[in-house]
Amino acid sequence: MTDNRRWWALGAVALATFMTYLDNNVVNVALPTIQRDLGLSISGLEWIVSGYILVFAGLMLAGGRLADVFGRRRIFMIGLVVFTVASFAAGMSTDGTMLVAARAVQGVGAAFLTPTALALLTSTFPDAKERATAVGLWSAVGALALALGPLTGGLISERWHWGWIYLINVPIGIVTFGLGLWAIRVPPQDRVRRSLDVPGLVTSSLTLFALTYGLIEGSGAGWTSPEILGAFGIAAASALAFVVTEIRSREPMIDLSLFRSRVFSGGTLSMGLWSFGVFGIYFFTALYLQNALGFSPLEAGVAFVPMALVMAVTAVFAPRISRIAGTARTVAAGLLLMAVAVFGISFIGEGGSLGDLLPWFLVYGLGGGLLVPLTTAILGTLPAGRAGVASGVLNVSREIFGLLGITILGAILSARQTSLVADGAKPLTAFLEAYQSTLVIAAAIVLVGVPVSLFALRTPQPADPETTAAERPAVPVA
Repeated sequence: MTDNRRWWALGAVALATFMTYLDNNVVNVALPTIQRDLGLSISGLEWIVSGYILVFAGLMLAGGRLADVFGRRRIFMIGLVVFTVASFAAGMSTDGTMLVAARAVQGVGAAFLTPTALALLTSTFPDAKERATAVGLWSAVGALALALGPLTGGLISERWHWGWIYLINVPIGIVTFGLGLWAIRVPPQDRVRRSLDVPGLVTSSLTLFALTYGLIEGSGAGWTSPEILGAFGIAAASALAFVVTEIRSREPMIDLSLFRSRVFSGGTLSMGLWSFGVFGIYFFTALYLQNALGFSPLEAGVAFVPMALVMAVTAVFAPRISRIAGTARTVAAGLLLMAVAVFGISFIGEGGSLGDLLPWFLVYGLGGGLLVPLTTAILGTLPAGRAGVASGVLNVSREIFGLLGITILGAILSARQTSLVADGAKPLTAFLEAYQSTLVIAAAIVLVGVPVSLFALRTPQPADPETTAAERPAVPVA
């Protein structure tokens, strides 16, 4: 492949990554508009976000397995088509059911795209120096999507119909498909795995779906209702079946032996707690800004931009900070700053303004950026043959904990709000009090990551002699 075509291939992979990352947060500031237009409850709004994340996380490992069996380029292109078509359906939705279904299909496409992105870059750029440059540019795309997501969602929902937050993916998807068809050229891949581990796929997906359903619907149906208890029972049983299946499988979907590494298991938990805070806070703060403070969708989107930009800038310098202070201290400091920021936001009530929120948003972004060295630290403890599996587990952990951040905090907020309204409080007052108490709980959960990081990452474990961390590209999870 010519040098020119290699870099065009990077452009195709980066555009696809941009779409999937953008889709994770572009919807947040548009949620109140969607709620009014489609007449949805808080539970319905949660399913718009959670339906995408649930399918994305549940099928991401399967997407990687399909790429091994059928080829990375083919699965990448199929995922791109599925994601683009589903985006069109989401943008044209006329009711909540249609929108949630389209979002779920978007999750299928994203689950095919995400695991193949780094693998395609590795094949396209065999030279280590070029590959590092390519992966660096690809990582910057994620930060850009994080910064532009809320702003884009706010601008579209205020100036046009909210459906355009999904329809903008269609022209991007068409251009990316044509570019990828021409530019992406990879050598035939060996079929590393011969099976898809269907039992593992079914049991893991069933676990996630049943757990999410119980958390989202528990407040409305009653936590002790047969429906909700049954959902939690199915989740527990299928989770146990998944573990047994993976232990016995010759080619498991997740190699459970990875979790014997203190750095891997503790680091993965720290990454999950970060994701829990990011997804949950973005979701409910977007509602708070508009419903309680009277921000327009565009103003709410603009409010998130400084936070994301600080996070992106800090991420550039985080590896240097990590080399001086150590990974454990750097990551722990990041989680501590995030927890402090969330706790600070909880004191801002109905009379708050952007000036009151901005300092805490900046502290939150600073903390989030300091978590970048975590991925490299985790992968650096593993031999090269396991780096791909480990990156898949990290991405799944990010999505699952993000899902739990939305559903658990949503369940707590809904239960508290319902209780306050029953005691005679006005709906807005009840929402504010419930929101503030939920933030305190979220801050406490993120704070758990501080001792976890200090313990798990305190001393680096030696890498396998067949490779070193410097020889492997970092795998971005944000």
